[in-house]
Amino acid sequence: MVGYWLILAVAVVTEILWALSLKYIQQHPGPWPVADSLGLTLVNMALLSLAMRGIPAGVAYAVWTGLGAVGVAICGALFFGDQLNGGQMGAMAVVIAGVVGIKLATG
Repeated sequence: MVGYWLILAVAVVTEILWALSLKYIQQHPGPWPVADSLGLTLVNMALLSLAMRGIPAGVAYAVWTGLGAVGVAICGALFFGDQLNGGQMGAMAVVIAGVVGIKLATG
């Protein structure tokens, strides 16, 4: 079971990288950034699918989307200067608490 959660964690990282690659493409258009984004899409979907072999689909998807969204927001602020306000950060803390709750309830 731990292995599937590790795979899901890597899928979350690839989800974050994929979303950030879309922003990068806007700033650096060209075939290589697009190719990188497409490659990340394939890896991301494969990892999520593999994680769902040992984690219920709804749980895996909720963790993947929740942590992916929070990760993109934080990395967008760090690497692209996206602005985050206190309300947004508080809401992201609720998402993280929800993911922790899902994990604890799932085992």
